[in-house]
Amino acid sequence: MLTAIAPDLWIADGPSVPFLGVPYPTRMTLVRLRGGALWLCSPIQLTEALAAAVEAIGSVNHLVSPNKLHHLFLGEWKQRWPAARLYAPPGLARRRRDLHFDAALGDTPDPAWAADVDQVIFRGSLVMDEVVFFHRASRTVIFTDLIQRFDPATVHGWRAFYLRLDGLMGPDGSTPREWRLTFINRRALRRAKATALSWAPERIVVAHGQWVRERGREVLERALRWMG
Repeated sequence: MLTAIAPDLWIADGPSVPFLGVPYPTRMTLVRLRGGALWLCSPIQLTEALAAAVEAIGSVNHLVSPNKLHHLFLGEWKQRWPAARLYAPPGLARRRRDLHFDAALGDTPDPAWAADVDQVIFRGSLVMDEVVFFHRASRTVIFTDLIQRFDPATVHGWRAFYLRLDGLMGPDGSTPREWRLTFINRRALRRAKATALSWAPERIVVAHGQWVRERGREVLERALRWMG
């Protein structure tokens, strides 16, 4: 259930979630911070097997939703680890009033993980901003929906046609075209892009599709070219 992709860094793939008629694969990222605390981004559906695998590494201390779509399973993770702190991206706290968020995410990382994980918000959209993270030690940048790279071998028919049209298929996967149109503040968007490129990532983890194992900065620059 957990796959180590670098020291102190794991990913786990969950079941697909239907969205606009397309089965979206899901993926979460787990980081062990210095001191042993576990930081989890975009939690997937929790199972006993996954919980046991996580507990074999440590206890979850920080639960992060990177945008206001990736919150579906926060409650069950919080119930399993009640001492964990919840962190909300822009717009989510108003949507999930049933959850108590301990802090809001900004461009500055929380002191609890600042030594290990950096972050920046891709702002300027009328519908949704996304917080992007960078695991310093492994040079891994963590995206959620802003970059999508569906595997051509797993999607067929009209769904494959739709994903190709939307620019989300395979190595050239990028941001959904309809979402791109909602970013009216391109200056803020480009500042975030410049920050992400300055990290010079080697790997890129995405929630939907194929993650990038090498030459991450090159792939990132190509995926975000539309931002200017």
